[in-house]
Amino acid sequence: MSTRVLICDDSKLARKQLARVLPTDWDVEVEFAEHGQDALDILSSSAFDLLFLDLNMPVKDGYETLEALQSFEQAPAVIVVSGDVQPKAIQRVKDMGAIAFHKKPASSEELRSLLLSLGLMTDSDDKESKPTVAAPTAAEQFTLNDCLQEVSNIAMGRAASVLAEMLNVFIKLPVPTVNILEVGELQMALDYSVKDDSCSAVSQGFVGSGIAFETLLIFSDSSFPDMAKLLGVTEDITRELETELLMDVSSILVGPFMAAIGKQLNIDFSHSHPMLLGQHVKIADLINVKKATWKRTLAVEIVYEVENYQISCDLMLLFTEDSVPTLENLLSFLVEEDE
Repeated sequence: MSTRVLICDDSKLARKQLARVLPTDWDVEVEFAEHGQDALDILSSSAFDLLFLDLNMPVKDGYETLEALQSFEQAPAVIVVSGDVQPKAIQRVKDMGAIAFHKKPASSEELRSLLLSLGLMTDSDDKESKPTVAAPTAAEQFTLNDCLQEVSNIAMGRAASVLAEMLNVFIKLPVPTVNILEVGELQMALDYSVKDDSCSAVSQGFVGSGIAFETLLIFSDSSFPDMAKLLGVTEDITRELETELLMDVSSILVGPFMAAIGKQLNIDFSHSHPMLLGQHVKIADLINVKKATWKRTLAVEIVYEVENYQISCDLMLLFTEDSVPTLENLLSFLVEEDE
């Protein structure tokens, strides 16, 4: 009898990647859910044996889904598959009932080993059987935004894990947003994310394999006291100390993030030195500094928040318009590798 498997992830690319690496000798029927609420609706009307669950999703995230499943009379076994590899995230999902955690992107060998260790499949399964996967629809075609969002999601989790381990905190992670923005739209997006009247920002340029972009890390000025506390700074917070804190946190977040992006795209990016773009300024002032460069850009935005602390920072990747065709081509190869 086939094992019924539900893959829940808001990323079309992630759903496809996971379905592709399921063991070919595992007799399963696979269906998909686009977010936690979608999965709960499906599970309410039909029984499944196993749920592969992402964490960072809209509508209902993985944590909310796990909590809701605790009231189900016949809940499936849950394996969380996520780019959020913070030790505290892994422990939380296990405390909430998940039987295992697997980092994104999953490989066929690692996944097979995990399933065997959990007793969810055996080597005696029919070697000729193949997973039965729901046929793709037109909506399952991948766009540049879909692919870049998932690549950024994985990189976001790697960077958060480094910061979380260093500071012994839990980083709340969002779903990355990807949009092509005119400079006025970029200012509106930043105004919405940065709620304070003033902020400070660090920028850094990256280039490699025909792709050029800038990272922009924006801190709400209200974050500085708690940032100093977490980094063990006891002296008075001067402008010089603020600059040092900005550069330290920028290095911690941007370095691992770019390493993870480069690994997924198979690119070694060259980079400039980080630069203080503005200190205690309004978003409009930041935009004015770079208005000529940012006329039209492909923007990836991630808002990091530290749980139980008043710390929020907005990481943006701003790709030049000329880089978009090359990036689209590279990401299409990433999709084809899973065919």
